[in-house]
Amino acid sequence: MPLSPPPLDARRHADLVAQALARIPVHTPEWTHLNPSDPGVALVDVFAFLTETLLYRLNQVPEANRRKFLSLLGIPLRAAVSARGLVAFTNELPDAKTVTLPRDLELGAGPVKYRTALGLDVLPVEAQALAKLRVANPRPELKARYRDLYASFLGANAEAEPDLYETTPLAADGPPIDLDATVDDSLWIALLLRATDRPTENKPSAWAALRTARRAELAGKTLTLGLLPVLRDASQVLGPAPTGAASTRNKLEFQMPQVPPNALLPDAAAQRGATYRTLESLNADDLLARPGIVQLRLPDQADDLRLWENLEPLEAGADEFPPALLDPAQEQRVVTWLRVRTAPNVPAAFQWAGINAALVEQRARITDEALPNGNGEPDQTCRLQHAPLIAESVRIRVHTAADVSSWLPVDDLLAAGAEVTVADSQTPPGTPPAKPAPSERFTVEAESGEVRFGDGFHGRRPPRSALLRAEYDATAGREGNVPAGAIKQGNLPAGLKVTNPVRTWGGAEAETEAEAELTIPRQLRHRDRLVSAEDFRDVAWRAPGIELGRAEVLSAWRPTASNDEPGAEAGAVTLLVIPRRDSEQPDAPRPDRLFLETLCRHLEPRRLVTTELCVRGPEYVGIWISVGLSVVPGASSATAREAVKQALLEHLSPLPPPVADPAAPLPAGGWPLRKPVVDRELLAVVARVANVLAVNELLLARDGGTVAQATLPMKRLQLPRVLGIAVTEGSATPLAALQGRGPAATGGGRPPRFVPVPVLPREC
Repeated sequence: MPLSPPPLDARRHADLVAQALARIPVHTPEWTHLNPSDPGVALVDVFAFLTETLLYRLNQVPEANRRKFLSLLGIPLRAAVSARGLVAFTNELPDAKTVTLPRDLELGAGPVKYRTALGLDVLPVEAQALAKLRVANPRPELKARYRDLYASFLGANAEAEPDLYETTPLAADGPPIDLDATVDDSLWIALLLRATDRPTENKPSAWAALRTARRAELAGKTLTLGLLPVLRDASQVLGPAPTGAASTRNKLEFQMPQVPPNALLPDAAAQRGATYRTLESLNADDLLARPGIVQLRLPDQADDLRLWENLEPLEAGADEFPPALLDPAQEQRVVTWLRVRTAPNVPAAFQWAGINAALVEQRARITDEALPNGNGEPDQTCRLQHAPLIAESVRIRVHTAADVSSWLPVDDLLAAGAEVTVADSQTPPGTPPAKPAPSERFTVEAESGEVRFGDGFHGRRPPRSALLRAEYDATAGREGNVPAGAIKQGNLPAGLKVTNPVRTWGGAEAETEAEAELTIPRQLRHRDRLVSAEDFRDVAWRAPGIELGRAEVLSAWRPTASNDEPGAEAGAVTLLVIPRRDSEQPDAPRPDRLFLETLCRHLEPRRLVTTELCVRGPEYVGIWISVGLSVVPGASSATAREAVKQALLEHLSPLPPPVADPAAPLPAGGWPLRKPVVDRELLAVVARVANVLAVNELLLARDGGTVAQATLPMKRLQLPRVLGIAVTEGSATPLAALQGRGPAATGGGRPPRFVPVPVLPREC
């Protein structure tokens, strides 16, 4: 079956008549008789017939003409977006020397190429990220045992409760670590000798000499630390001025131990404490809002990297000292420690931390690509071979017999200067001439790779027979989103390896011409500006680099408002967004900070400067449902029960059903905002399922409650999330049994914190 192009205007005769008659009460309220026999209605009917004929002819415009119309409107195709990611280098040189890598280094994950954003020192050490994770609800006998064990260390405060913790490693494929759950609100990075480093003799003095030599190699170098924050529960606010969301930049502090000159603590117990110096941070990204790196300048003297050499057994890992390591072999490899802390009252959680890290962007470098020679004519065009590409990266060298010049891209050739500068006769004598705009410019379309030169008046024409050579970066779009461990190739010196500890993100495909044609009516309506509520929704759906599943616009309302209904907060707009997919929570997707930042970068230049825009995800309210029913005799009970579960999940889903037809309007649906969940409505949904004879009972409860409720209200940005459904024949399963709740746990509040104390595993 051939594909039919979408109509430019799908209105028919009845639609035109209805629209015309709807305007009559507004413009001519005295006209009240709208019967078909009325002469005026007859005229409306005639003109609607003529208009329908014109629309029919308009919809027969050939496809080439429609695409040319799209070009004349100045509506560009949405460009492909390059993926970004984090990589970590490993230094395996036998001589344990630091290797300095330049920026713009090419790496690869098979045929997909990436380039580093900054240069870095690859230090000959390994790193292990650790945290002092508080022991939750320790047993009384365990607390008493460690209170007695540390009685001498606690001294005058021996009656205080030790704050017990376990040394917990942070791994990219493991659970994240929330600094609020630690005893010291810190993340610790142990800089270790490499696993292959071994002294000539397995003696403590030989290990100490090896650590001293490694500290001398690290002194004065730059440590590049990569951090991947947990990006959940995010929100972005774009204020009336284009300042963006409140930044959490510089909310992290990076410290190293500051030991006495002889590396020995004083004998007095009151003076045996750990102190730290703050390291200077360079080129720090906003590491609490997005993945990034920070460059830390290490002390110039090797002695400033030393650790305490006379710690008592009970001091190791206690109080402000670095966490205790349970493996003695790993303990003797520790060169020094790095401590990461947050500012007071700033929440932070991390999924991964590592050294020798760099940010990368997916782009393949194309050099010295031959283009058709210059013809000296106006508006010469040519096409680059590797599209889509990154428009700002394109450089074209024009070789003539006289010289070689480098031409740069420009957004519009009207901003380019003329080939020949003519003095303005209106300029008063003695006035210095204005500097002309550069003329060696061209425009480039990132999606198709088409390059257009000037006409002589706006932009220079390439001279006849001039050789043209192009250099640019091409992008692979969505193919740049690769899993962890995929990047392992690169033009690296011998002894260096690279990998990406976490998946890359943000790559998106370019918009096709067929997809762009469908946006013509919406583009003509909003002209890429956010004014009406429909504009916000349309423009959000065109944001590249994200898969949007639902967008709801709440006009004149902000999440911090005291009222629940929109309309009272002038100048404020709240945009509720839900991604199409969420690997961690598929049934109730949540946008993370990367998702929101990508969307905000698309919305920021298109909103009015007087509009305060808040972009955030929903607040899910957990609910439990228990259904008792009777099945039609002879029908499969298991099939009917599963059909009931699926019907309830689809009815309460926060996402609309997916739309397979690209020509269809923007998807609508999902559980409406501020609509309560009512048990009778759910009962009707169950009753409509095939092979359900009768619904005997339906129990509904909010998470945390075991008493059935008839109505569960949903306020503000709340949406229901089904935590569990029980469907049985006969009576409904009690809600307490469905939730698996036992007696309520009892216990006091958080134990009084005095000194962090490591909990060691018991050995037989």
